[in-house]
Amino acid sequence: MINMMFKFKEPSIKTKETMADVALNGSNKDYKNSIISKIKNLTNHKHVEITNSGNASIFIALSAVGDNITIPNQGAWHGFKQISKCLNKNITLLKTEYGIINPDDITELEDESSLILTSFAGYTGEQNLKEISKICREKSITLIEDASAGIGDRKNKLGNGKYSDIILTSTGSPKIINAGSGGIISTNNPKIFEKTKIQQKIVKPNEIILSGIDVELENVGKKLEDTITASSYLKNKLDDVIHQNKRGLNVIIKDPKPKDISWNLKQELKINKSGFITKCPNYNRVKEKAIAIEIKNLDYDCLKKDKLNHIIETVEKYKNN
Repeated sequence: MINMMFKFKEPSIKTKETMADVALNGSNKDYKNSIISKIKNLTNHKHVEITNSGNASIFIALSAVGDNITIPNQGAWHGFKQISKCLNKNITLLKTEYGIINPDDITELEDESSLILTSFAGYTGEQNLKEISKICREKSITLIEDASAGIGDRKNKLGNGKYSDIILTSTGSPKIINAGSGGIISTNNPKIFEKTKIQQKIVKPNEIILSGIDVELENVGKKLEDTITASSYLKNKLDDVIHQNKRGLNVIIKDPKPKDISWNLKQELKINKSGFITKCPNYNRVKEKAIAIEIKNLDYDCLKKDKLNHIIETVEKYKNN
C-alpha cells in the first residue's frame, strides 16, 4: 500500500500572511465591518457580532435566551451542556437518531424555550433545519444553530437565518472559516445583543483575528462543498456508514472494536499534526461503537481521489478484523 502523509487543515497562506502583516504593521482596513457585511449575506440576518471563540458565541447566545434549553442527546457539542450548566439553565436532552432530530419530537418541548443544535449531527448528518424551524416557530421556541460546519452552504439549507433565530460559528482551526481563533454570532433579533453588552465586551477579538476571519470568508461556500463532496465519496464506497445518504463533513462507521480499528488506522493514515480518526461512543459524534473519519480536519489538497481511495482501502483492510 502506498505510504501517504495527510496534512491537517490550517489557515490559508493568504490568511497567515495577512494576519502576520497586521500583527507587524497594523492596518487601516475596517475588518470588523467587512466581516459583518459578508456574514449578513451568508446568514440573511440583520445583526452580527464577532467574538474571540466559538464557545464565546455560544455563551452570548445562551445568556440572551430563557432558562429552558434543549440539547440533542448525541451528535452535538459538549460545550452546549457545559455552558448551559454554567449559566444555571434547565437542560432537557432531546432523543435523536444518531444525532438527527425528528421534527415531530419538538412538539413535546416546552413553548418559548430554546433548542440549540449543530448544522450536522456529529458532523456526519445534515439536520432538517427547514422542518425543525417550522415546529419551533409554531411553539415560539428559539432555534439556535451552531453552523461552524454549515456556514456558507450553497444550498441555503444550513446557516440560513430564514430558519434559525440565532446562528453562531467558531472560526478556530480546523473549521470551515479557519482563522485559528475567533467566533461569530448573528440574529434578526436586536434584543439578543442588547441583553449581552457586557458579555460582548469580555469576548472581543483583536484586529489580527479579525483580519484572518475576513480573508477566510473568501470562497467559504466552495470550501464547504469540497469537504461535503469528499465525505460523500467515502460514504458511497464504505459499508456500515451512519447517515450514509445525508450530507456531512465526516464519515462514521459502525465497528464492534473501535479501539482496535482506530489504533490500526492511526498507524497507517499518518498526519502531520492532530489526528483525523475519532473513536466512538462519543457524545460529540454518536453514542455507538464506531470510528469517525474526520474529513473536515484535512487540508483541501488531501481531498483528492488518490488520498480518499487510500483511506477507503485502509478502512476495508481492518474493518471487522
